[in-house]
Amino acid sequence: MDKASPGSTRVTEPRQGAQAIRRALAVLRILAAGREDGVPLAEVVRATGLTRPTVHRIVHVLIEEGIVERHERTGRYAIGNQVPELALARPRPSRLLVAAGPSLRRASTEVGDTMFLTVRTGNDTLCVDRRIGAYPIQVLSIEVGARRPLGVSSAGVAILAALPAQDARKIVAANEKRFESYRTDVATVLGEVTAARRLGYGRREIGLVQGTKSISTWIKTPDGRPAAAMTVSAVRTRLGPRREQEIVEILLRETGIIEQAIGG
Repeated sequence: MDKASPGSTRVTEPRQGAQAIRRALAVLRILAAGREDGVPLAEVVRATGLTRPTVHRIVHVLIEEGIVERHERTGRYAIGNQVPELALARPRPSRLLVAAGPSLRRASTEVGDTMFLTVRTGNDTLCVDRRIGAYPIQVLSIEVGARRPLGVSSAGVAILAALPAQDARKIVAANEKRFESYRTDVATVLGEVTAARRLGYGRREIGLVQGTKSISTWIKTPDGRPAAAMTVSAVRTRLGPRREQEIVEILLRETGIIEQAIGG
């Protein structure tokens, strides 16, 4: 029987396999951000930093497996029907989502504006809950299921601010190419993260929709890592300095309650 030498493919094959999996997951995350409309191949190339032939090869393998589909009319690529079917294998809501429900209801009633619960998933944020308040004008900029690069929303800024500085910088650098689609850049995001660390909460003076403002506080798991953020988004004129502090107190109160619930 042949023995593997130090430089044999037995050593490199696992690494190559892991690289292929990571590349496929990177492509899937970009496609997930495109939701049902899908994403052009060129945008996937730009966002992932992979070559066009590599992205093309990955996408077509995923299409063959039913994980990705191509819209015939637009030529865009989107997550396929098999993905939600796979998700049914874990239908039970997470402990965080269950714990956050009462807090979202209380805060929504008290504040009157739209509340969001956003979790961290890799280098992205994912909106997992949204509560609409009683105020006549609501900011519905993000739907449940919307995925964004960490750093482009107040929730992402809050989560980054709660991470060790070195980890936050690595994530921001990894998302640099994706920031272009959201009209921001590394310097802006890092500046907002620094401000959030100083303030104790994330803030976007201009939200994802013009004329809006968002405030977020992070939620940490028992190991001290930020896993999510609770956000209030409102018409900018409703979040002046005094009301901003009132909102922050409500958010900090409720995120503290959630942290106690998931830590017990």
